[in-house]
Amino acid sequence: MSDTQQVFGAEAQDLEGRTLSNRELLWALLRKPQFDICLVLVVGFFAMAAVPRLFTSVDPRFCELTKSQHGREPGHPFGFDIQGCDYFANVIYGARPSVLVSLVAGFGGFAVAGLLGLLAGYFPGAVDTVISRVADVLFALPGLIALIVILNSVPNRSIWIIVAIILVTAWPQGMRIMRSTVFSVRNREYVLAARSIGVPPLRILRKHVFPNAMAPLLAMTTLGIGGLIGLEAVLTFLGVGLQPPSISWGSQFGVATSYRETPHLFVWPAIFISTMTISFMIIGDSIRDALDPKLLR
Repeated sequence: MSDTQQVFGAEAQDLEGRTLSNRELLWALLRKPQFDICLVLVVGFFAMAAVPRLFTSVDPRFCELTKSQHGREPGHPFGFDIQGCDYFANVIYGARPSVLVSLVAGFGGFAVAGLLGLLAGYFPGAVDTVISRVADVLFALPGLIALIVILNSVPNRSIWIIVAIILVTAWPQGMRIMRSTVFSVRNREYVLAARSIGVPPLRILRKHVFPNAMAPLLAMTTLGIGGLIGLEAVLTFLGVGLQPPSISWGSQFGVATSYRETPHLFVWPAIFISTMTISFMIIGDSIRDALDPKLLR
């Protein structure tokens, strides 16, 4: 058998092993009750953000001032806000910004950090130096303060602008994790064998290095999505996030602080934010534990 056949035979065996491992990983996750419960909750939040009319037929902007700050009534389980709008509808429609910002920023950060970490780890030298020094500069910025200053200078803050600014400031941590993992993967036998027979670097990165180096970054990303949900709410609460007439849980917090005698204005968005954040964190924690080689033995 030629060297080429031996290498590609090893590649097929490696790919088959990885497929079986992924099936075992999925089965291990689905056997965890906490993972299943949180997955159902997250899917519910996704549906709420994508199709809010599945959960309420009430227009969140239809208001009756005579019902301002009233408590729950038949057909209005969360009561009314300060303008007399149905608060249940407002909380349901407020899910979209949180879900969109957290998912797009989370997995967008995964893509940016994964690509830059892949290049920095596989090409030590000039490429690694440039990427690492830019990451060091961004690391030196105080996270939340930098976001507040940058967003405060933007006149029209849409969801996409907030996502873009979070991406610019948040990728270095994930890049460093990916870079360190790639350093260990790039010298493994199957990568060295692929290099020896002249496989192009891009193919090596795509077929061999990235699939075997992405697990720690994926676990960190899933855990971080929970934090991004809270970050969007904090930025909006501080007045540098989404602007009216956008409806979000953060803006509902901001209004609730001025009306402390009406606790339901604070309680309901707090419950939804907490539930969604904890669900993502438990899912991320479960994935991290399942990807731990010590637990797979």
